[in-house]
Amino acid sequence: MTKTTQLFVVAAALWIAFGSSAVAAEAPAAAVTIVLVHGALADGSSWRGVYEALSKDGYRVSVVQNPLTGLDEDVAATKRVLDQAGGSVVLVGHSYGGAIITAAGVDPKVRALVYVAALQPDVGESTGELAAPKKTAGNDFRTTEDGFVFIDPGKFVADFGADLPKALGEFMAHAQVPVSSAAFNAKLKVAAWHDKPSYAVIATQDRALDPELARWMAKRAGSKVSLIAGSHAVHISHPQAVARVIEAAARAVQ
Repeated sequence: MTKTTQLFVVAAALWIAFGSSAVAAEAPAAAVTIVLVHGALADGSSWRGVYEALSKDGYRVSVVQNPLTGLDEDVAATKRVLDQAGGSVVLVGHSYGGAIITAAGVDPKVRALVYVAALQPDVGESTGELAAPKKTAGNDFRTTEDGFVFIDPGKFVADFGADLPKALGEFMAHAQVPVSSAAFNAKLKVAAWHDKPSYAVIATQDRALDPELARWMAKRAGSKVSLIAGSHAVHISHPQAVARVIEAAARAVQ
């Protein structure tokens, strides 16, 4: 074997070894699908920053677009996305999306739940009953004639996203996706957090969901808690921090 041939063989062996280790490093992330579920008043695009952070780290990510016309319809929309997911799933919900993932999370593909400034209802509870306003934005909600709920646009930024860039907050105030009051009144028939590990991101400056209520729900569910100094829109204002919590849940189920 010539010296040139020997060098080629060594180089090829190193390339194969490096390539194999790179594939092995990427495989765990690729084996988990993250499904992101938005809540009331915003749509799936609110997850963009988190989506980009997770995708950059090698995770497959899908975003649900809920109709917000009723809990059953929103759970069905989430299940349609779960049906397309491969491998293990970490199901993530924001705000009212917490009620959605609590119901949809019984799907056998779902291995863990992550609640981001979100409701964690139990069987027999509804979003409206559980989140009765204390130090929250309850008095700023408005209801349309056909029974859909939104926040007074003049109060939206302070209540929903006080730490968002001004222009973005004002845009979201006028681009709200109202939620059916029927969705808030629907009682849950199942609660996946009883049987699956859960994580809770609590936004300590949340005005839409009382942080003390969020702590109580997380303790009841046995969730691993992460505190972030952010508003109710913490997934928009602190996407990297939220993504780290989701990735911790993903690593635990790999």
